Amino acid sequence: MALEIAPGKTRIGWVGTGVMGSSMCGHLMAAGYQATVFNRTAAKAQPLVAKGAKLADSPRAVAVASDVVFTIVGYPHDVRDVTLGESGTLAGARPGTVLVDMTTSEPALAIEIAARASAKGVHAVDAPVSGGDVGAREARLSIMIGGEKEVADALLPLFQVMGKTIIYQGPAGAGQHTKMVNQILIATNMIGVCEAMLYAYRAGLDLDVAIQSVSSGAAGSWSLSNLAPRMIAGNFEPGFFVEHFLKDMGIALAEARRMKLSLPGLALAEQLYRAVEAQGYGRKGTQALMLALAQLSAVDWQGRD
Repeated sequence: MALEIAPGKTRIGWVGTGVMGSSMCGHLMAAGYQATVFNRTAAKAQPLVAKGAKLADSPRAVAVASDVVFTIVGYPHDVRDVTLGESGTLAGARPGTVLVDMTTSEPALAIEIAARASAKGVHAVDAPVSGGDVGAREARLSIMIGGEKEVADALLPLFQVMGKTIIYQGPAGAGQHTKMVNQILIATNMIGVCEAMLYAYRAGLDLDVAIQSVSSGAAGSWSLSNLAPRMIAGNFEPGFFVEHFLKDMGIALAEARRMKLSLPGLALAEQLYRAVEAQGYGRKGTQALMLALAQLSAVDWQGRD
């Protein structure tokens, strides 16, 4: 494709400067890319503005000022609004502009966006990420890409600034399907991490030592190494919100029904996370599953170090 990516030449736009987006856009700016940003709550964009980003008053205005526009927002309806709405990025995009949605969203919506963008001569890519707030801050996200391969290849210099594992998955929607695979794996693994920590606690073990012993073996996982220490410290602040994880599991379950798949483990995890939300922890991190499971055994878990 004609677009050549280079610092000082390629103008980037960024819509959604929350827990993940602020770090990701910040890495691109640090690499020399000029950025125009928008966030529904403008105050959350101020750290990027302080570093030199231009603040736009709408997603459409971001696209007018950009060659490549990234979005990472909360829910599929947010993606639809900031991309396809009257003041969305597609309304401001010129032929040749690339729209990159990094939100975890619906595969069908990614396909719709790609089709509507193509009709206008605009390219659209779905590129959801995994790695949480830590991966975003440390620029080592896993990025799963769906869309035209030629476009994905052209965007590689930008993706490499934000992530370490960057893999093209297939046509539009394939990135989102791969992210569902990722979320299904995490959902049931988080049950195991929480239950293992509860068992270790009741058995009288030193929790940090127990994690050290098992994390490098067959039981090791990202959640065990990164989130179990937060559970032990009583830190349930979000790297990834419970309410957003519920959204992701809902998408995966809906896709499973469409494909006539029975996924009882995922369904159980979704129900347990519904309990987390019902207990008032929807805006906490996914490690707050520990609080719901601890309550089942009458354990007052507020940090067990």
